[in-house]
Amino acid sequence: MKAWQMAAHIAKAALLAGHLLALTPIAAGAAEQAGAMQQSCWTPAQLAGHPQERFAQQQRQPLPLPLTAPAAVPSSIVGNVRRVKLPPGKKLIALTFDMCEAAWEIAGYDGGVIDYLRANKVKATLFVGGKWMIHHGERAEQLLADPLFETGTHGWSHANLHTMSGQAIDDEIFAAVSAYKVARRDLSTLECTKDSAELERIPASPKLFRFPFGTCNPEALASVARSGQLAIQWDVVTGDPDKHITAQGIAQAVLAETRPGSIIVAHANGRGAHTAEALPLFVPQLRAKGFEFVTVSELLAAGTPEIASTCYERRPGDNARYDVVAARLPKGLRRQGAAPQQPGLVPFTGGPAAAPQSPAADQPPAPVLRKPPAQTGGVHEDRWP
Repeated sequence: MKAWQMAAHIAKAALLAGHLLALTPIAAGAAEQAGAMQQSCWTPAQLAGHPQERFAQQQRQPLPLPLTAPAAVPSSIVGNVRRVKLPPGKKLIALTFDMCEAAWEIAGYDGGVIDYLRANKVKATLFVGGKWMIHHGERAEQLLADPLFETGTHGWSHANLHTMSGQAIDDEIFAAVSAYKVARRDLSTLECTKDSAELERIPASPKLFRFPFGTCNPEALASVARSGQLAIQWDVVTGDPDKHITAQGIAQAVLAETRPGSIIVAHANGRGAHTAEALPLFVPQLRAKGFEFVTVSELLAAGTPEIASTCYERRPGDNARYDVVAARLPKGLRRQGAAPQQPGLVPFTGGPAAAPQSPAADQPPAPVLRKPPAQTGGVHEDRWP
């Protein structure tokens, strides 16, 4: 690397570090002492996952598209963070979970994953879709309130941004930002959160973004920066949407590929066929090897991010197959529930009147309309229907 390239890389890292300071993350070890706000708002039974929540349901009506305009990230740090180079001796890693929801569905909530993370004090970063946050309002508030987790966004309706341009890209990205703000606002208005200092640790606007399908184009990267977020990819793929990959297979992949500074991608929206089963197989082993689980923001602040100018799973071009699948999808499904009915921006007036909420502690979850479609392979995302 030439001297000018090294200087530019260092300057980019410094800008990124400055942006991350605004996140005010919980210091290492503080999560165990925090959490009073969450405990005062929900009982353990209300926080616990219900098995039927894991499955997707059919969406009956489109949601209105919420849009706002947050502050921009400096254009000099536009790019896609794949992992972080750490100082010698540091063995920090970030476990991340996508909680996406496509245009035609109401996706699930994998309580088995979240319950395990809570029970074992495993920090994680959750990349949550905008539609998911609106349809799972109470769960979104619980996740925001949990000091173990940080929340980024994952687009409005899990659209393939690589195949899109212009206003359509901005709508997908900015609507998810607005949904995050709705969830945080609703959390702040609960009686149990009044006068809670813990609200201050939850950013008013999300700072991290993950591209649906891990695909992007220059327009999409620029839009993410304008939204005030940093794009976060990964360098360790669990492949958990593939139902043919067993829990043992997931664990083996994670244990073989993880190294200091790694960002691991998995799912907690019911698309991870064996994710909850796999966690006990690799989390204790990684800890025994000296690895510490931290949030993505904490990982980025601890070292130098490795930033790519494009998006891919393991090597450039390996996720082009998602473009082919998206092209075969009927146009109505591509954009249903994700685009406004008229051009331009539309105000957000709240979710649908019948938006499902998580069940009360003493009530069974609502009947499931259908199970998620069977996965047909792929190392990251499940296929479109």
